[in-house]
Amino acid sequence: ALWRTDEVNLSISEKPNQAGQLRHLGFEDPQMLEMTLTYDSDGFMWQRFTAEQQRQEILELYPEADYPEIS
Repeated sequence: ALWRTDEVNLSISEKPNQAGQLRHLGFEDPQMLEMTLTYDSDGFMWQRFTAEQQRQEILELYPEADYPEIS
């Protein structure tokens, strides 16, 4: 599920074999040239991306998704 407003971009995805676990946190940044993944000292993943990069990732994972282009 993805909720996008002017103030927040929140997505939740399911991984049945990891139920109840947080996979990563990410920040939408319109200045990013490419999606980046970094890990903090606890090994937790942080992601930075543009709206279009997020759209492309979702469509790669869920090709049947009805995800309109971001303007």
